[in-house]
Amino acid sequence: MDAMTDQSDVTTTDGSTDDAAGSRGAPPRLAIVGYGGAGREIHARLAAEAGLSVTAVVTRDPGRRNQAAGDWPGARLHADLDSLLAARSTYDLVVVASPTALHAQQAAQLARAGVPFVLDKPIGLDGHQARAVVEEARATATPFTVFQNRRWDPEQLTLAGLLERGELGDVHTFERRWERWRPVPRQRWKENDPTGGGLLLDLGPHLVDSATQLFGRVESVWAQLRALTTPTEDDVFLVLQHEAGGGLAASPRPVVSRLWAGSVVGAPGPRTRVLGSAGAYVVTTFEQDGSPFEVFDDDAPAGTLGWFTRGRDRSAVPAAPGGHADFYRALGPWLGGDAPPPVDPADAVRTAEVLDAARVSAREGRRVDV
Repeated sequence: MDAMTDQSDVTTTDGSTDDAAGSRGAPPRLAIVGYGGAGREIHARLAAEAGLSVTAVVTRDPGRRNQAAGDWPGARLHADLDSLLAARSTYDLVVVASPTALHAQQAAQLARAGVPFVLDKPIGLDGHQARAVVEEARATATPFTVFQNRRWDPEQLTLAGLLERGELGDVHTFERRWERWRPVPRQRWKENDPTGGGLLLDLGPHLVDSATQLFGRVESVWAQLRALTTPTEDDVFLVLQHEAGGGLAASPRPVVSRLWAGSVVGAPGPRTRVLGSAGAYVVTTFEQDGSPFEVFDDDAPAGTLGWFTRGRDRSAVPAAPGGHADFYRALGPWLGGDAPPPVDPADAVRTAEVLDAARVSAREGRRVDV
């Protein structure tokens, strides 16, 4: 069947129309909703790396339809979610990679149809929508997990190992920056949608989720949010106070996380800095975002990521194995009932509540309890 044919007829070659055709133990076949920056460049790429196939794509854009047809020959192309749901036998799991403002609505539609799904972060525009998504999936007994791929960042995995081994001592401060020099905004919905766009909803879920995975539940938030070059936030600063003894560090005092996200940053600061009674862990740069601190890594040995430091003394830290494709490798065991979901949706609700508190804090200029 031509992958470029819009599939109004959902009958497969064996005549089935209703049940998913994937067998237990086989890698799940994926349908991707949205084939833009997230759908194609992140989800489809990681699925291919993990050895999974994409058998259906939802997109109306002609250029993206051509890309999907070239990337996944034989995949069915659909103009909307209704058409995809009518072809239920052609996939096992739906990955929702559409703009944020559509997440809650599309998740509810999938849950009511009983179709297992992965929902990209954030799962809703606010805590209310996030809770509604989780409650709908629970009420319909629909398997559902959240794409928080940054849990599988090499630096996150490496830092988690340091904390579990207690090498930093009693940790008191966690800092992470997602800063870049982008004074001319990109022309896309993330920069221009005042409802679903902005760095608080784009990068904030990653930053908050990373902090809570490492240091436990957040008790209070103080925030500054600014729009410097876009209609919505492109400059974000969050201060989180965690519960004492939480997370991997199990520090006796509450850990404070300081989190930055900015697009107009000519000198991005160190990506990660964690301070403890035995020393610090420092990661200078992140992916392709240039930083004046990257010269710090000129003599970094192969196979290392970041530095354990005490004043001027430093030693390279061996990088932990793993990567983002491990999220997709975990989907088969989860759907087969052999493992928990890669990400507990309840975590996404708590993250949304932290971001809601950040908005209140920035608006009212006070610390807000969560």
